[in-house]
Amino acid sequence: MKVAALVLAAGRSRRFGADKRRALLPDGRGLLAQCVQRAEAVFEDVRVVVREDEGREDFDLGTACGWVVSAQAASGMGHSLAAGVAALADSDAQAVAILLGDMPWIEAATLRHLAEAAQASTIVLARHAGQQGHPVIFGRAFWPALLGLTGDEGARAVVHANRASCTVIEVSDAGVLMDVDTPQALGFSGR
Repeated sequence: MKVAALVLAAGRSRRFGADKRRALLPDGRGLLAQCVQRAEAVFEDVRVVVREDEGREDFDLGTACGWVVSAQAASGMGHSLAAGVAALADSDAQAVAILLGDMPWIEAATLRHLAEAAQASTIVLARHAGQQGHPVIFGRAFWPALLGLTGDEGARAVVHANRASCTVIEVSDAGVLMDVDTPQALGFSGR
């Protein structure tokens, strides 16, 4: 079954103090670029959701990924998620993996394992050490609910309203819990 991927990268990085999407990992790769490359290793249709007036050249992403502009990104993650799902109207995917552009340590094998569990009528949740993480994969049956999201809540309400349709996958990959909110989370303070 085909699973598309949306990488949400339209946030303002307020806690980081700068545009963290351009921050460099200790090995020299850009944070957002690493997240997108991991997604591209697993999913054939990867689209990155960004703010207005941003181009892929700003993040060294190349041309393989799709580009989705969230005109209402400043109003919160819900708007960006809805814009991303709306951009999938031309896709034949039966599910979409929602990845965050500040989680570079999720292993490709983990993404593949989660995608294999996806179905059009389920929501796949990653869990590590008893904590729910990312990505979350929404079957196509839930896309209409995602299209109606607003504000900064993200898709949490869709998950809670459809608990009976959720499949929890326990993974050994701590990367599903590790995001970058501060420069210290990258292991150094710098750009």
